[in-house]
Amino acid sequence: MPDPVPLLLLPGLLCDARLWRDPLALLGDAVAATVADLAQDDTLNAMARRALAAAPPRFALAGLSMGGYVALEIMRQAPERVTHLALFDTSARPDSPEAARRRRGLMALSRSGQFKGVTPRLLPSLLHPDAVEGPLGHEVRDMADRIGKEAFLRQQLAILHRPDSRPMLPGIRVPTLVAVGEADILTPPELSEEMAAAIPGARLALIPQSGHLPTMERPEASTALLRDWLARPPG
Repeated sequence: MPDPVPLLLLPGLLCDARLWRDPLALLGDAVAATVADLAQDDTLNAMARRALAAAPPRFALAGLSMGGYVALEIMRQAPERVTHLALFDTSARPDSPEAARRRRGLMALSRSGQFKGVTPRLLPSLLHPDAVEGPLGHEVRDMADRIGKEAFLRQQLAILHRPDSRPMLPGIRVPTLVAVGEADILTPPELSEEMAAAIPGARLALIPQSGHLPTMERPEASTALLRDWLARPPG
C-alpha cells in the first residue's frame, strides 16, 4: 500500500478542523493530514509562517476561503515545499471597496459586544439556501463560537489587508485544483474561473448544490475532487 500523502489543510474565517472532517474521514489512510491553526495571527504572513512551522517538509496544500488566501501566501513563502495546491471557494483578488466596508461593519458589530449576531448574518452567504436552517447551520455556528470574537477580529484584519495575488498565479507550477460551490455568493464561480484560467494546467470544478462551504455541504463530491487531485503526479 502506498504511503499516505502529507496534506496541509487551511480553514476559512470562523472555521476550524470541522470544515475538513468529512473529507478526511472519507480519504482515510490515503493522507496524513494536518489542519493549521489560523486563529492566532492578524496577518496572512504570520498565519502562513505558523502553518509552515507545523507542516512536514513537503506536502499537498488545500485551503478554503480565507484558507485559500493563506495558501497563496504559502506559495509566496515556500513554493518548493508544496507538491499540490487546491483552492476552494476563494479568490486571488483583494477586497473590493464594498466588501471592505461590509467587513469593517462586522468587525464594529463584534467590538460592540454583538459577536453572537455575526454568524446568523453570515449564514445565508455561507450555505446553500436549503442548508441554512438545518443541522449544518448549527454546526457552522458552533465553529464560530469555538473560534471566538478576538480571533474573528484578527482574521478579518488579515483578510482586509491581503494583497492582490493575481500577478503570481501564472507562476504556479504544481497540480492545482480550483473548486467552488455553484451557489457560492461570497466568492462566486467567476472568481474561481479567473484563477483557474491564470494557473497553468489548473482544473476548475463547480460543486452542485453547494454554497461557500462544500467540504461540509457536499463532502462526497469534495472528496472525489481531492482524490483525483492527489493522484496527479506531484509538482
